[in-house]
Amino acid sequence: MKRSVISIVLNAHVPFVREPKIPDAAEERWFFESLSETYLPLLEMFDRLDADHVPFRMALSLSPIFCHLCKDELLLERYLDYTDRQIEFGAGEIERTKGNEVLQHLAKHFYDTALERRINFTERYEKNIIGALDRYQRKGRLELLNTAATYAFLPFYTSWPEVIQAQFEVAVSSYRRCFSSHEIRQTDARSQGFWLPELGWTPELERFFRAYNFGYTIVDTHAFALSKPPAPYGSFYPARTPRGLLLLARDYYAHKDIVDSERGFLHDGVYRDNYEDVGYELPVDMIRPFTSAAQARSATGYKYHALGYSTSRKAGKPLYDPEKAAQKAREQAITFLDRRVTQFNLAAKFMDETKISLCAYNADTFGRFWHEGTWFLEALFREGAKQETIQFMTPSEYLFKQNLMDFEVIMPSFSSEGANGYAETWLDASNDWMYRHVARSLERMIELADRFPNESGIKERLLNQAAREILLAQTSDWAKMLYKKEAAGYARAEVEMSLRNFTTIYEALASNYISTEWFTTLERRHNVFPHINYRVFRHALPPRGALIEAPLHEA
Repeated sequence: MKRSVISIVLNAHVPFVREPKIPDAAEERWFFESLSETYLPLLEMFDRLDADHVPFRMALSLSPIFCHLCKDELLLERYLDYTDRQIEFGAGEIERTKGNEVLQHLAKHFYDTALERRINFTERYEKNIIGALDRYQRKGRLELLNTAATYAFLPFYTSWPEVIQAQFEVAVSSYRRCFSSHEIRQTDARSQGFWLPELGWTPELERFFRAYNFGYTIVDTHAFALSKPPAPYGSFYPARTPRGLLLLARDYYAHKDIVDSERGFLHDGVYRDNYEDVGYELPVDMIRPFTSAAQARSATGYKYHALGYSTSRKAGKPLYDPEKAAQKAREQAITFLDRRVTQFNLAAKFMDETKISLCAYNADTFGRFWHEGTWFLEALFREGAKQETIQFMTPSEYLFKQNLMDFEVIMPSFSSEGANGYAETWLDASNDWMYRHVARSLERMIELADRFPNESGIKERLLNQAAREILLAQTSDWAKMLYKKEAAGYARAEVEMSLRNFTTIYEALASNYISTEWFTTLERRHNVFPHINYRVFRHALPPRGALIEAPLHEA
């Protein structure tokens, strides 16, 4: 009997949150929380599974921005300061709660976790999260996927092939620099995967995947359901486009099992409430390590309550029980596997091919937003190893074992993972104002790349910075934050800043005058893609009679 396949894919991405002039920026803490709550726990899980010889396989999409932040010396220094403050605060909490045995047990639990994470980060992983992940890729346990340079919602930019080209080109270059030690198999078209930002697919993207030698990508479930012709086996089997791009569809029910607002596992009442933190409850004098000029209060990581209510609703939320939560995570892992097996058995009535359930999620779901998420994943791999009818594979491993000629030729419909499945999240009344400005700046960037094909010195640096700014302006996170009204002011400020920076550089190139102090400060702040080449925005053929410009005068 053919064993059906479960393929876990996590998407690791954070927006470009780097504030050199603000010592304790709230936005940088998004990145710090991701490291502490998601990526370090994932690596620790890998270590335990590997030590116990559990045959785990999964895939991880690493955005170029996330990789850059993981290597940024300033952010790494600030992250260590953040963990040191958690440890300092935890020691005080253990002392404060010594009259309450249950609370003190929780305080010790979070204190020990923070201390262990700091030791692992500095000693075991040598402050190199990307390198640690690469080691598991080379072991064959982990598949690392690429994605667009600044996680742009690509369907919006297909009218400018140069823009899609730049998003792909910069992403490929960044990936090679991060993982130069890993030899990607060039002989098989199925071995290189690309994660679509926000799972945003449109048929116009197909030719770019093949041009950059990406073998497959992942789309949302309804892209297969509404494809032309409809995918005959739904999300249980791959398909391919007319140009030969291989396609996998996310398992709708596997995704709902975890994140559904009503029945999703992560909403179980025994799990830790990630939003109730003592940093917002204790007197200000008692949370001094987590107060600053930038903000009076912030989260400490010490969260003592579970999601559910006690018997008397007036009594509020019960205290968190880590042991009970760990047991619930194991039970839910077994339930999750049972549901996938039930799905496979139903699908077996209509198909003989090796079935796949592609379980794709945002990585922060497992840890940062669901504290017990990595416990669930570990239990999933351990319990799955005991199953005789299923196995875990990475997407490329599964595709490599299939016969390409068995895949139906289809064209998926326009789709995304956003609200209602299309583009509403990134284009509505809250964020539509930005696109006319982005469009105008994109046209100007293409114009600059064509006008200045062979620059060097300060002018080349300016053009490279212009390319960075226009790429950052395309980040899909900003439009999503505006739509959800989450840190909307920050998102709007980031878009406006990148567009303003680009316009300043554009005008400087026209007037041959630039403030060196302003420009060097900008280079230090927006230092993403240090090896970028602005020429990625050029047309395929440069315009005839390109202008020869005068040297730029520095202020």
